[in-house]
Amino acid sequence: MTEELAGGAYRREGLSRISTGSDGLDDILGGGLDPNRLYLYEGRPGTGKTTIALQFLLKGQSLGERVLYITLSETKRELEVVAERHGWSLDGVNVFELVPPETTLDPERELTVFHPAEVELSETTGLMFKEVERIDPTRVVIDSLSELRLLAQSPLRYRRQVLAVKHFFAKRNCTVILLDDLSSSQDDLQLHSVAHGVVVLEQLAIEYGAERRRLRVIKMRGMAFRGGFHDFTIAKGGLRIFPRLVASEHHRSFLGEFTPSGNAELDQLLGGGLERGTNALILGAAGVGKSSLALSYAIAAAGRGEHVVFFAFDEGRGTVEARARSLGLKLHQHLESGLVRFQQIDPAELSPGEFGANVRRSVEHDNARVIIIDSLNGYLNAMPDERFLILQMHELLSYLGQQGVLTILVLAQHGLVGPMDTPLDISYLSDAVLMLRYFEVAGTVRRAVSVVKKRSGYHEHTIREFRLSGAGMTLGPPLVEFSGIFSGNPRFAGADLPELGLRDEH
Repeated sequence: MTEELAGGAYRREGLSRISTGSDGLDDILGGGLDPNRLYLYEGRPGTGKTTIALQFLLKGQSLGERVLYITLSETKRELEVVAERHGWSLDGVNVFELVPPETTLDPERELTVFHPAEVELSETTGLMFKEVERIDPTRVVIDSLSELRLLAQSPLRYRRQVLAVKHFFAKRNCTVILLDDLSSSQDDLQLHSVAHGVVVLEQLAIEYGAERRRLRVIKMRGMAFRGGFHDFTIAKGGLRIFPRLVASEHHRSFLGEFTPSGNAELDQLLGGGLERGTNALILGAAGVGKSSLALSYAIAAAGRGEHVVFFAFDEGRGTVEARARSLGLKLHQHLESGLVRFQQIDPAELSPGEFGANVRRSVEHDNARVIIIDSLNGYLNAMPDERFLILQMHELLSYLGQQGVLTILVLAQHGLVGPMDTPLDISYLSDAVLMLRYFEVAGTVRRAVSVVKKRSGYHEHTIREFRLSGAGMTLGPPLVEFSGIFSGNPRFAGADLPELGLRDEH
């Protein structure tokens, strides 16, 4: 059985887990790899297998271990180029080449070079075994199995040779990573049965924007791990892996008190305000005031000394700052103080997993107490499939709720006046829903707001007119003599049409 120890280490059969060299993968595996086992990393060319394999060896080298990279597909110089681009040095990493040199052979050179196609399979593996015995490493990477598969020429012979490799290393104090570029016509399930664990790396080409990379742990014998796909990127310094967020793993004690918006009338409409650990969805047409309403919460929180993160999918920082100035909101000073962090998100470049990791880092490291996502329309564009948006948003909102964070979500509806269409229904995930609408009265366009849902307690059921001005957001009295405002066909039921008295001043 696996037992957790102090400091996050794990023990299995009396041995502690060892790091993969990636914090993200260690997190997915619950602490790292079991030592002295044979693992398989597989993926098409370009998915990052060589990079994560080097991270595994460099981690061991940093701990004073002897490590060995056996390459049948790349030269040592090619590996050095990969390392240099990540800011790494291969000094202390033993590299054994089984590929032809790029220059004339030097009889005095330290490494002996062979061409796999000219050497029998058993001789090739024999050379690897001799090098392992000479170096006596604790970590080994073999890159790649596709060369051994070509030499074997038959599945039976190939499997026997892989088993021979496994049995050889089973007698040694050594953890082995096998790399496979999936050059065979179909997945090698027999190889999966031989390996102690299997990690698959994928690269997906979407219709627009940067490619998406993700990995999945297929199996780990005797080890619990976080299943499913996990997004990752390849950046300087190696693979940045973003473990899939599981909200049930994160709990934090907090008081569910009200978080004032800075607007007494709006708080009254909300029955006292929005509580910590809840989320509010602001719905409305483009330009009706959704972002302005969200900004009022950001400024109010910063005024209390709380950290706020504003994730903008649709608008730039300059536009948001200009809007804040027109409303008399002191956003600029809070941005300078660091209490409000504005982050522009490009949905064509950012994967959902990376965005979720960014939100989590904002909460756990920056202690953000208010998160604003403006808008969900932009977040939807970041998803390869709309079905997954609901699932990931559910986990994200559950996580934020358990951390006591107030989350403000902005969603733009299609259309300006008349019947409105919502691009995606996420209202059932929301603890509160605020509806903002344009409506026409006597040839003028006005704005109305109403709280149509609030799970956590009482709220007004009225529809109020509001205006945006240099004094911020101002709410008028309930529109009791009007009907059909939110249906797109407002009707006045009173005797004389009143002057509502609230006009926009910007």
